[in-house]
Amino acid sequence: MENGIGCFITLCDSSYPRKLAFHYLQDLQKEFQKFDISLIDKITRPYSCVKFESIIGNIRKQYVDTRTQANLSKLNANRGQDLDIVIEHMYQIVERKRQSEISEEILTATRKHVSSIWGSPRLEVIALKWTPIAIIVAVAAILLWANLVLTDEFIV
Repeated sequence: MENGIGCFITLCDSSYPRKLAFHYLQDLQKEFQKFDISLIDKITRPYSCVKFESIIGNIRKQYVDTRTQANLSKLNANRGQDLDIVIEHMYQIVERKRQSEISEEILTATRKHVSSIWGSPRLEVIALKWTPIAIIVAVAAILLWANLVLTDEFIV
């Protein structure tokens, strides 16, 4: 929100360079910043902007042909920075991939050591599932046997 204006919008052909469209909007914003805020505050209806048509038209003429030297220089400006940003992002992606591979290798190495007692992960799952049941059955059998042996009613 600068100088009482909330946003600038433009409609372009899909083949029009996005970078040039943003430059157009920035130039338009600079022109509107030159006006007195009281003049802009008086705008109440959409067609009140007809007063600014000459200014908008002059800026639009500059951006109609994308092949002019000024527009090409705007498109190629900061091309090196764009390339550096892309290279930095690619480096970050490669670094994350390398870190995930290293952590995956560490995880698989620790899994092999944990399940080496049972020989396979499937045996480990079976053992963890049936061990408590086997212990309960064994304790119940020992208690039943002890109850029968310790009483005098046990007949062989």
